[in-house]
Amino acid sequence: MAAIGIAGALACGLQAQAQEKAPQLRADNIEEVIKAMTLEEKAQLLTGGGNDGFTGSGAMMGHQEKIVAGAAGITVAIPRLGIPATVMCDGPAGVHIDATRKNDSKTYYATGFPIGTCLASSWNTQLVEEVGKAIGNEVLEYGCDVILGPGMNLHRNPLGGRNFEYYSEDPILTGEMAAAYINGVQSQGVGTSPKHFAVNSQETYRTKVDEQLTQRALRELYLKGFEIMVKKSKPWTVMSAYNHINGEYCQKSYSLLTTILRDEWGFDGIVETDWIGKRNDLPTADEIKAGNDLLTPGYPAQVQDIIEGVKNKVISTEELDKCVRRVLQYIVRTPRFKGYKFSNKPNMKANAEITRQSSTEGMVLLKNDNVLPIRDLKTVALFGVCSYDFLSGGLGSGCVNVPYVVNMIEGLKNIGVTTTPTLTNIYQKYIEYAKAKLQADKNPRMWFLNQGQPKLEEIEITERCVQHEINEADAAIITIARQAGEGMDRSLSEFNLTQDEMNMLRRVSDAFRGAGKPVIVILNSGSVMETASWRDWADAILIAWQPGQEGGNSVADVLTGKANPSGKLTMTWPIACTDNPSTKNFPQEIDTYTLQDLQVWGRPVQGLDYSKHEEDIYVGYRYFDTFDRNVAYPFGYGLSYTTFEYSKPSVKVSGDNIQLTITVKNTGSTAGKEAVQVYVKAPAGKLKKPEHELKAFAKTKMLKPGESETLKMQVNKRDLASFDDTQSQWVAEDGKYTFQFAASSRDIRATAETNISGMTEKVNSVLKPTAKLNLIDN
Repeated sequence: MAAIGIAGALACGLQAQAQEKAPQLRADNIEEVIKAMTLEEKAQLLTGGGNDGFTGSGAMMGHQEKIVAGAAGITVAIPRLGIPATVMCDGPAGVHIDATRKNDSKTYYATGFPIGTCLASSWNTQLVEEVGKAIGNEVLEYGCDVILGPGMNLHRNPLGGRNFEYYSEDPILTGEMAAAYINGVQSQGVGTSPKHFAVNSQETYRTKVDEQLTQRALRELYLKGFEIMVKKSKPWTVMSAYNHINGEYCQKSYSLLTTILRDEWGFDGIVETDWIGKRNDLPTADEIKAGNDLLTPGYPAQVQDIIEGVKNKVISTEELDKCVRRVLQYIVRTPRFKGYKFSNKPNMKANAEITRQSSTEGMVLLKNDNVLPIRDLKTVALFGVCSYDFLSGGLGSGCVNVPYVVNMIEGLKNIGVTTTPTLTNIYQKYIEYAKAKLQADKNPRMWFLNQGQPKLEEIEITERCVQHEINEADAAIITIARQAGEGMDRSLSEFNLTQDEMNMLRRVSDAFRGAGKPVIVILNSGSVMETASWRDWADAILIAWQPGQEGGNSVADVLTGKANPSGKLTMTWPIACTDNPSTKNFPQEIDTYTLQDLQVWGRPVQGLDYSKHEEDIYVGYRYFDTFDRNVAYPFGYGLSYTTFEYSKPSVKVSGDNIQLTITVKNTGSTAGKEAVQVYVKAPAGKLKKPEHELKAFAKTKMLKPGESETLKMQVNKRDLASFDDTQSQWVAEDGKYTFQFAASSRDIRATAETNISGMTEKVNSVLKPTAKLNLIDN
C-alpha cells in the first residue's frame, strides 16, 4: 500500500510539473499553445463534446461535467493547456436551455422574444439591435458563450417549416436584420452563429436534399444576405448547413466555406457544422479540409477520424493547425475564458418589457374598416383555441422555455375588457382536455413536441353557440393560429383554413356583423396563411405573428391604440400557395407506399432527394411583381392608424456611393411611424431582371400629427449589380436607374431617376449547377 501511495504521489507530482511547464492559453500565445498540443488534443478541440451541455465525451479528457443543462453543445476543455470548455445554446428568439435542473429547486427560464419574422416586420434595425442586446445579456448571465442564431435562410416558399425563425423572402432585408441582431448580441461580449449556410430552404429531408439552382440565384438571393451580415457584423461563428448545393454537401464544400465565405467576404471566425455528428456518406476529413473548424455536437469516432486522417496524410498538419488556430482565437474571446462570473439571474422583468414593445412594432395590420383602435369596448366574445393558448414561438431548437405566456384573455383583462363567461369556459375546459390527450397520444418520434408549444386542434363552434354570445358581447375577436418548427415543413392543407375554422369565421361574421357588431381576427402564426377566401368576413385583421411571451399584452396594446401598428410584411402573401412558383418543386405530401416504391427502385424523389429552383431569381415579390400576378397582400404591405405623405425624393451619386433622401410627413391625427422601402428599376441590359428590387429601407421616428422627417439612406453601386454566371462576375449596367420610394412593393409613393456608370467585379466561378433546370422565363 505504501509503495502504491508513493508511486501515486510521484505520478501526481510529475503531472503537476508537466502542467507547470505547459503553456497556458492566452490571447497572445496561441502559436505557442498549438506547438505544445498533441495530435489527440488538436483532434479533440475540433470535435464538440456532445449534446446537452456536457464538456466532453470523457474518452480522452477524463471525467467531464455538465455545465449548462439544456445547452446545445460545447467545445472541449483541455486543462493541461489552460483551455476551458465553451458553451453554445440554441436560439434565436431567446436562450434555449432547460428551465429546471435535477436536484435544484431554482428555475432557469429565459425570456421569449419575438420570432425572427416578427422582428423583421418592424423594418427597424435599431429596434432589432436593442433586442439583440437583451438576448446577448441573457446568454452571458446564463453562462453561455454563443447563441446559435440568427436564422437567415430565405422564405423561398410559404410552407417552409422554419420560416418563423427566418426574416424574409428578400436577401437585403435579411442581411440588414441579421447584422443588427448580431451587433446587438455581440455587444454583450458573447458570440452568435448565423445559420444555416446555405440554401437550407426546407426541413423535409434537410440532411440529404440537394438544392439545385443557378449560380445567379445562389449569389443574388441565397448568399447575399449572409454576405451583408458577415461584412456588417463580423459574427464569431457561422453554421454550415446539412443539405447539398448542386450535388455537394455544404459541409464538404471548400468553395462555399473557404473560397466564398473566407476568401471573398473576409470572414475570420470559426465555421461549425450543424448538429449532425458523423455522417456515413461524408468523411470527417473532408469536413475539416472544406473549412469546418468545429464538428458538432461531436462524437469520439470523429476524433479518431481526424487523428487517422493526419497520420495517413489525408489531412495536412497545415490544414489541421489552421482550424485549431481559429478555434483558439474564438475561445480567447469568450466569457468562460475570461472568467466571467455569470449570475443565472438576467433581468427578466426588463426584458419582458422589451419583448412587449418590440413585438408591437412588428405586428402587421392587414385590414381595418374603422373599427380599430377599439373604443368603449367592455365585453368581447373570444373565439379560437389559441385565444386561450396563445403561441409565443415555434417548435424545435428555435423555441424558448419561457416563464409564462400572456394569452388573449389575460391581455384583454389587463386593458379592462372582459370575455363572455360561457364561451370562455368552453374553451378553457377543452384546452385542459386537449393538452392531456396530446401527451397521452404523443408519438415518441415527434421530439419537437417537447420543444415548444404545440398547436391544439380547433373545435367546432355551432350557430347556436354563436347566437348565445351576441347579446353578451360588444364585439367578437377570433384568433386563428398556425404552428411549425424544426424537422417538418407545412402542408398545403395547413396553409389553408380547416373546415371548422371556416365555419367559425362565417358563423361569427354573419351573426355579429349582422347585429352591427365588429369582428376582429388575430393571426397567431409564424408564417403565411390563406386569407383571400375569408377576409371579407372580418372588419379588421391583425397579424400578431408569434410575438414572444408577452403576446396577449402586445396585441392588446395594438388593439387599444397604445401602440400604433407600423409593421410591414417581409414576404408576399399569395392568394393560393400554388401561386408561388416554387411550390411545384417544394416537398408535398406523398403516400408511404409510393415513397417506398420509389426508394426501393433507387429513384430520387422530387422535393425529398432534390429540389429544383426553377423559379430562379424570381422568389417572392420578384416573381409576383415581374409577372403581374395578383396577390392577397404584397411584400412590404401594412396599415397604420394614421396616414403618411412622401415628398422631395432625391438621389445623388458620389463616386461609388448613392445617397437617397425622402421626406415623410404624418398627415393623419395619430402619432405613428412609417417604414419606407426603396426599390430600384434597372435599365435594360444583357441580363433579364425583376421588375424592381429592394435596395434600401429606413423607418421614421414616432411622428406626431403634422410632423415631418427626412430619411437618409445609402447604397453602393455594387448593390445595384446582378450576377452574370456566364462570366462569373457582378454587373451593373450603364444607364438610367429609377429609385422608387414606396410603402409596399405595389405602392410607389415617389420616384427619382439618375444616370449611373456601370461596373463589373469578377469572383470565383464555383458551385455550378450539375442538373438541368427548366427555368421560369421573364
